[in-house]
Amino acid sequence: MSGIDRRSLLAAGAAAAALPAVAGAAQRGTRSLAPTPPMGWNSWNSFATTITEAQAVETAGIMAAKLLPAGYDTFTVDIQWYDPDAKSYEYNAKPVPVMDGDGRLLPAPNRFPSSAGGMGFAPLAARVHALGLRFGIHVMRGIPRLAVERNLPVLGTHLRARDIADVTSVCSWNPDMYGVDMRRPGAQAYYDSVFAQYARWGVDFVKVDDMSRPYDAHAPEIEAVALAIKRSGRPMILSLSPGETPVIRADHVRRHAEMWRIADDFWDEWPQLAAQFTRFENWSPYIGGGRWPDGDMLPLGRLALGARDSRFTPDEQRTLMTLWSIVRSPLIMGGDLRHLDAATLALLTNPEVIAVNQASSDNRPHILEDGTRLWSATAPGGGRYVALFNTSAKPRRVALPLDRIGLRGTVSVRDLWARAALADMQGAVARELPSHGASLLRVTPV
Repeated sequence: MSGIDRRSLLAAGAAAAALPAVAGAAQRGTRSLAPTPPMGWNSWNSFATTITEAQAVETAGIMAAKLLPAGYDTFTVDIQWYDPDAKSYEYNAKPVPVMDGDGRLLPAPNRFPSSAGGMGFAPLAARVHALGLRFGIHVMRGIPRLAVERNLPVLGTHLRARDIADVTSVCSWNPDMYGVDMRRPGAQAYYDSVFAQYARWGVDFVKVDDMSRPYDAHAPEIEAVALAIKRSGRPMILSLSPGETPVIRADHVRRHAEMWRIADDFWDEWPQLAAQFTRFENWSPYIGGGRWPDGDMLPLGRLALGARDSRFTPDEQRTLMTLWSIVRSPLIMGGDLRHLDAATLALLTNPEVIAVNQASSDNRPHILEDGTRLWSATAPGGGRYVALFNTSAKPRRVALPLDRIGLRGTVSVRDLWARAALADMQGAVARELPSHGASLLRVTPV
């Protein structure tokens, strides 16, 4: 790299690092970097591995105009931004990623032109920050296989890639990386160098994949990433993927990450949505405190490289948003914002529904009857939120007795989706719901 290029890179990195990453956030271990569930957009459901800088800039502009006012503030470029030949949802069998001389991945310049000359994601991050958004990236666990093949040096040490790689630790579905053996000298130094680079680029959010399964085998690398973020000097929200993170490891994952997936990739099929109810019920004791079980992105609107719109029916889409809100899962839109229709925008931006996701507490399930799911939570300022779900194949009445949520007598009821008051109720909160439908209510004693 020439002296001019290096000075330019350092200047760009310093400028990006000076931008506010997480409002009011301090380092991990003091105050949470995610006091409320993160909200944003991720490129996977729309672009697979193929997003380009031009598409990213266009999408970020739409996001800032249409979703940022509702709180969606984190823009994330998903997997294989370093592969010049990434094509679709399938991975190249033997990728040739762009790397620097220390085995650290760089954006492919043919897809991200501003990254040329060693600039990395700093210029794109600066453009995203200028829109009032945070900038996130997806990375895979470990060290590039190509770095091991070439035996590149580990920055700041006398060691090389083969000294730290565990070539037996590979992802079952992606060919890019080998695991890092954290028992070896230089292993932490490698992760430190990677996240120091992300900090220079101005990254605010990192989704680290191939971490959560098998959990215990990868726990040392989870700890290494968390430590590397802390040492980088820049607050970065850590999101672990994919599922299913085991509930018995809740204490460990909460110590090291702000959010973690509880399921494999979630797509727009009713059986996948129905399965999420049980997962969120199992994770309910661990919701909050700046730590968030993650149901995955919202597959809404235009999906799959523009091939189709969401297969969820309108009732199922409302069920999805109601469930993610009452369980306080991160709200990460996955659909192509360039084709955002009015109905999907309204679904994503209802302020009374988002308030449940961002400001409720004591979120808990109530398991009373087959074919139904019921949740409640404490509403700020008094009263309770109630979410009623009909998971059966036919319309039915779904009810939650008031004594189950500590109320009695008469209550006033507000329909949060309709943003309108309903008639007062006694004894139970009840609604007639269509198949796969949901209702989200605020209930207040009269």
